[in-house]
Amino acid sequence: MKLDELAAIRRDLHQIPELGFQEYKTQAYLLNHLAKHPEDRIEIEKWRTGLFVKVKGTDPEKILAYRADMDGLSIREDTGYPFSSVHQDRMHACGHDFHMTIALGIIDHFVSHPVKQDLLFLFQPAEEGPGGAEPMLESDLFKKWEPSMITALHIAPELPVGTIGTKSGLLFANTSELVIELEGKGGHAAYPHLAEDMVVAASSLVTQMQSIVARNVDPLDSAVITIGTITGGSAQNIIAQEARLEGTIRTLSPASMEQVKKRIEAMVKGLETAYQCSGKVSYPAAYYQVYNSSGLVEDFMQFVSENGLAEVVRSKEAMTGEDFGYMLKKYPGFMFWLGVDSPYGLHHAKLQPKEEALETAVRVMTAYFSSKAN
Repeated sequence: MKLDELAAIRRDLHQIPELGFQEYKTQAYLLNHLAKHPEDRIEIEKWRTGLFVKVKGTDPEKILAYRADMDGLSIREDTGYPFSSVHQDRMHACGHDFHMTIALGIIDHFVSHPVKQDLLFLFQPAEEGPGGAEPMLESDLFKKWEPSMITALHIAPELPVGTIGTKSGLLFANTSELVIELEGKGGHAAYPHLAEDMVVAASSLVTQMQSIVARNVDPLDSAVITIGTITGGSAQNIIAQEARLEGTIRTLSPASMEQVKKRIEAMVKGLETAYQCSGKVSYPAAYYQVYNSSGLVEDFMQFVSENGLAEVVRSKEAMTGEDFGYMLKKYPGFMFWLGVDSPYGLHHAKLQPKEEALETAVRVMTAYFSSKAN
């Protein structure tokens, strides 16, 4: 598929971003594109708002898999594109329009250029939340078409086009959403001694939690606790009865994630005593680390470099999260960064990845799968 064809698909998908498990238009668009392929070359199965697509091998003994995520984000787009999102306050600000386009490009290639092994393409919904990888893994279709290895990519705004980056072992962190709800006794601002102020309690808790990373996590490990929003109270002269904190936890090891959660829960219990309130801690979505299989990813990097398919750089681990980690927990494989050279980063309203990177990714993956599937 030529660059202009890939760019046209990407622009179509960019205009219809949908949130997790609401990707109905996206699924329909993918199905419409895939319908042009002969039925004797391809098998398609729906899974919720996602898809399993198998390109049949000539004499298959195993299945090689590739995953592309589908959902957009709750962001009002500010790119100025003539093909900007037509869905208000929704945007493909994490590159999933790129990821799906690349998968379609690879599929189109192998439908007309058969290889020995079966190739399985997973169009996965809800990567941004609430998490589609885990339930997809548990589906009957995944059990029917179990891969011997699985790969994926993610756009990297900071890398130039024509470059890919990855590494052995840990690439993306363990991540978890965090919600803390506090409830006490509200009252009149003039009589604070007759109430329990949840704004004060919440403020105290935010300060306390900063000590967890400094004093409860191994200094040779890394962790981040960020509280992104605090809401509480209803008027300036009323002592708040309730407060809600929302944030994220990110760690470089599963053990540190458990330790951080235990310490937060212990602090909330202490807060209940100190402020005579009730507290509830929840983790709406949590993602397992992306841990690349060393042998496979080193072989991939060497293959790409030796064949001049792209410039290869060795990445550092990042505190970003990706539910592809659950797939790598179960199956050998790897993820890599694809350079798209944007001045604005992931999840930014002005993210503008360069479309030339689409051609780079399709070239790299078709060559790599051809080498592994014959």
